[in-house]
Amino acid sequence: MALFNRKNNNAPSAATATAVDPALVALSGEYTIDPSHSSIGFTVRHAMVTNVRGSFGEHEGSLKLDGHDPANSTASIDVKIASIDTGIADRDGHLRSGDFFEAEKFPLMTFRSTHAEQLGGDTYRITGDLTIKDVTRPLAIDLEFNGSATDPYGNERVGFEGSANILRSDWGLTWNAALETGGVMVSDKVKLNFDISAIKAAPQA
Repeated sequence: MALFNRKNNNAPSAATATAVDPALVALSGEYTIDPSHSSIGFTVRHAMVTNVRGSFGEHEGSLKLDGHDPANSTASIDVKIASIDTGIADRDGHLRSGDFFEAEKFPLMTFRSTHAEQLGGDTYRITGDLTIKDVTRPLAIDLEFNGSATDPYGNERVGFEGSANILRSDWGLTWNAALETGGVMVSDKVKLNFDISAIKAAPQA
């Protein structure tokens, strides 16, 4: 289902260009991300030999799906840095400190989309601006559309999951420590993971 603008290298006919998918139109609307059924996490290599996984327990955001003009679809997410959780309190405290996120000075990590496109099937790419601390840089997130459903409480939901790879140094997160055996304690490459469930807002009266 083409939730966002579909790539097409062939020049479409006028009829094709103006065709609207009724199923897509039905999904049009404003959505609020449900934090209790969504997760935003990360994976990073530690000491060159293993991976550390963590997540941010507090976040909020919204989606706008426009079935009439899919290029207008947008996404916005705010993540509370202080909610970082890797399962080890001392490590979480270090990540909140000035060596990494400076959570007291820069409490939020934010993403604001600028473009959306279909890569094929139910796979999409959302491009936007990711801000960490006082640095804003472009980020492309590849997402899979998991479908839509009405839950037992009558909420209309859509679901997406996906990931993106970044270099943390691009956002000024440069702390590290050298290992006696060579290499460094924390990899520069970080994989961001997204599992999103969003609830459609009720139509305005």
